[in-house]
Amino acid sequence: MKTLGVAGAVIMAAGGMCPLVRVTFLGNWNYFQIDPVLGTCFYLIVALALFAAWLNKTSLMRFAGWAALVWVILTLAAVWFKSHDAFSFIHFKKLINLAAGMVKYRWGWLVIVAGTLPLITARKAVTLVSGAPHQ
Repeated sequence: MKTLGVAGAVIMAAGGMCPLVRVTFLGNWNYFQIDPVLGTCFYLIVALALFAAWLNKTSLMRFAGWAALVWVILTLAAVWFKSHDAFSFIHFKKLINLAAGMVKYRWGWLVIVAGTLPLITARKAVTLVSGAPHQ
């Protein structure tokens, strides 16, 4: 369980530094460039996953995986709403969609989701007691 939890947390941490959003004139942004508070909360979840892997607590690892997945979905929604709200001063719907279309999602989100999958699928290790009669 430890290796599965550590691998998932490391993949999630690397995914947070990958390009998540591409803004046309500003370039690629990672989690901290999108919003420092969102990035800090995300990396607190990653630290929780590493702590759970160190303690070999599968329920805490699964919780951290689900929490990271929910946090990613909330961040995706926040980026979408912020990009559409930033151009709300324009009174034409097509121009708002055109301006908001300059914000593109990148491949880093898939890396983060790939890191949550080992955490979510973590199960307790089954140990056999030696000396017990087999039937």
